[in-house]
Amino acid sequence: MCPAERNAETATAGRIAALLAAFGPDDGALGVSELARRTGLPKSSVHRLSTHLTGHGLLERDGTRLRLGLRLFEIGQLAVRQRGLVDAARPYLADLREATRNTVHLAVLEGTEVVYLEIQRGPDSPRLPSRIGGRFPAHATAVGKAILAHSPAGLVDAVLAGPLRPVGPRTVTAPGLLRRQLARVREEGIAYEREESAAGVTCAASPVLDADGRALAALSISGWLSRMRVRTVAPAVRTAALALSRAVTPSADRLSVHLGQSRRGPLPDPVRPPAPR
Repeated sequence: MCPAERNAETATAGRIAALLAAFGPDDGALGVSELARRTGLPKSSVHRLSTHLTGHGLLERDGTRLRLGLRLFEIGQLAVRQRGLVDAARPYLADLREATRNTVHLAVLEGTEVVYLEIQRGPDSPRLPSRIGGRFPAHATAVGKAILAHSPAGLVDAVLAGPLRPVGPRTVTAPGLLRRQLARVREEGIAYEREESAAGVTCAASPVLDADGRALAALSISGWLSRMRVRTVAPAVRTAALALSRAVTPSADRLSVHLGQSRRGPLPDPVRPPAPR
C-alpha cells in the first residue's frame, strides 16, 4: 500500500470514529446537519459515510435522521477482557451496595478519564452524573485517583500536566496537591473524594491491582456527604477490591504485599455502617 492510500484509509477511519462519537448519552436520532456541525465534516461526507454505516448496521435510519445501530451494541458485548472483569466484580459490588445502600461503581482508566463499566445504584444515594460507558475526568473522582496512584509515572505526569478543570465545587485543580493525595492513596490503599465530582457527594475507592501492583480498575462507594460516613465504609471497599484483585490475578501472594495484606491472615469482615439517622 502506498503512503497516499494509507493516509486516505486513516482519514476515513478518523471520520467514521468522529461520526459515531458524535452521539451523546442523551441523544436519540440526529440529523445530517447536526452531525456535520458536531464533527466538523461536510454534509456530503456525513451523508456518504452514514450510508455505508447504515448498510453495516452501525447506524439506523429514523426517517431522515440517524441513530446508533444495534450492531454497535453487539460489538460492545464482545469486549471480552472488560466483560470478564465486570462479571467477576458484580458479586462484590452487590455485597457493597446491600451493606451500605449506596451506589457502587467499577471503573477503568482510559487516557486521562475514567470509564464506568458497571454501576449498581443504591436507594439511599444521590442522583450521580456517572453512567455505564460514561467518562469522567480522573482527577475529579475517587476511582480515578485510586487508579492513578498505582499507575506508571508517565501517565500520572500526563494527568497532572492538565488542564485539571473543576467539575464539582471542591475539585482538586492544583497539580502539587493532587500528587500529594496520590502518594497518600498509595500508602493507604483508599482514595477519597468530597464534592469533587458533584455537590453534596462523597466517595471512597480502592484499586483492583494486577500481580505487579498496577491498577486494572477501581471499586467505589458514593453517597450523600451529609449522610455517608465515608471512612466507616472505606475498609469494606478496600476488602472488596483486594478480593476482586485475587480473583482476577494469578499471583495473589505478590498482590497481597502491594495492598499491605498478608494472604495467610484472614480478610477483614465487610464493614456494615449504621443506618443513616
